Amino acid sequence: MGNIKKEIKSAQAYQRTLKRAVSCSGVGLHSGEQSSITLEPGFQDSGIIFERTDVDKDKAIIPASWDMVVDTRFCTTIGNEFGVSVSTVEHLMAALAGCGVDNALIRINGPEVPIMDGSSGPFVFLIECAGLVALDSPRKIIRILDSVEVTSGDSRAKFEPGDTYFLDVNIDFKGTAASEQGLRIGLVNGNFCKELAQARTFGFLHEVEALRAAGLAKGGSLDNAIVVNGDNILNKEGLRYEDEFVRHKMLDAVGDLYLAGAFIIGNFSGFKCGHSINNKLLRALFADKNKWRYDFLSGEEVRKSVDGGIQAERVCTI
Repeated sequence: MGNIKKEIKSAQAYQRTLKRAVSCSGVGLHSGEQSSITLEPGFQDSGIIFERTDVDKDKAIIPASWDMVVDTRFCTTIGNEFGVSVSTVEHLMAALAGCGVDNALIRINGPEVPIMDGSSGPFVFLIECAGLVALDSPRKIIRILDSVEVTSGDSRAKFEPGDTYFLDVNIDFKGTAASEQGLRIGLVNGNFCKELAQARTFGFLHEVEALRAAGLAKGGSLDNAIVVNGDNILNKEGLRYEDEFVRHKMLDAVGDLYLAGAFIIGNFSGFKCGHSINNKLLRALFADKNKWRYDFLSGEEVRKSVDGGIQAERVCTI
């Protein structure tokens, strides 16, 4: 795995992976099937890799990459050339991004990542339990050099150059409890874990009924999703944040965009954005080599990213 640096406080400029393996299990939101996942340390420069343990080993590997996305209709699904796939990867990918994990092997014994409570919170907890170590290789970033924008109907998503990773997301569900909401956050100093990680996925009652009639959302319940019926929220405990809906859309974007394969330095803006347009934006970005480049964090950028250095017990970096 390369020489592991003993001092985690300097790890912001270096690739990081898990100290040890950690596991969880749960039901898939759409399949309704139970599955277990194990997050394991990864080699430097390996990135995030999924491995299906319930299929032939020579067909099991799926890199977590934008060009491996095979479906974005109700979640983000990645798949390989053998037709093996893993769906609903976005919440786990967001947690890995938010906790600064560059390299990891995700072993899973089924076709869908467990939904847990509908947020990234349980996955952040797993990563905190595992702990992080720094590797010898410097962290590679994707620096946005010029604007890239995609649209689909009345949805749009855009990258622009910036000094850090900054997201600006707006949603519009007029006439419902989700309403119109907007959120602008720079993902530095642990903001992902503090502001986004606990925001849960949500759906509308009429959509849930239609999905179940189509054989989907089999594992959905009020324990793992917010269900909206007009102006009403059906979950007895209510919301975790007043603007939980837009916070979750931003969480989804963080997860979807981490399929770029590296941390992004630039500004992202999305209006009524979702899994499909997030992936279209990555495809448009990588189609034009004048719009981006691989780079490394400057000393000033490292200083901007943390408060007084990262301590061993602190794993969230963005």
